[in-house]
Amino acid sequence: MKVINLHNDENEWIALALENNRHAQHQLYTKFAPKMLGVCRQYCKDIHQAEDVMITAFMKVFANLKHFQHKGSFEGWIRRIMVNECISFLRVQKKVRFMDDETFFEETHNQIESQLTLDEIQFLIDQLPDGYKMVFNLYCIEGYKHHEIAELLNISEGTSKSQLSHARKMLQQQLNLQKKYTNGTE
Repeated sequence: MKVINLHNDENEWIALALENNRHAQHQLYTKFAPKMLGVCRQYCKDIHQAEDVMITAFMKVFANLKHFQHKGSFEGWIRRIMVNECISFLRVQKKVRFMDDETFFEETHNQIESQLTLDEIQFLIDQLPDGYKMVFNLYCIEGYKHHEIAELLNISEGTSKSQLSHARKMLQQQLNLQKKYTNGTE
């Protein structure tokens, strides 16, 4: 049985992409675009905005490919660029806002449906205030530590922890509301 080393193909594509080989760039894009769109979608509520951010981030990936040092996974390197591009996009759009728990609860109270699908979970996350959502995604989805989040977002580590705590509390409230709605007690 012949074993094919997929990482050699990836490394070969990276080397060719460094030389502006369009076919190699296309291969890398095709391989990583679906996952990276999912990453961008975690930060951008609109799928079209997420696609735009992803494409812009891929342009940065190819422009900065010479800086990839093969220390760690290439996918992780791309993912970090995607997250940074999403944060930059949201900053430019001035979409990061903070609100109190009561306002959030009132705004989303009537928007919960009876069963939680993946889309509905994404909907709940999308309803978080942008600051909460960003910290929640960075910590829970991306695996960043609070000190990394604080540095990335130019906030204190305590603010990062507070935002995560509030995000979790809001999601729990929405899940409890969903459970009551499903059981017919609400």
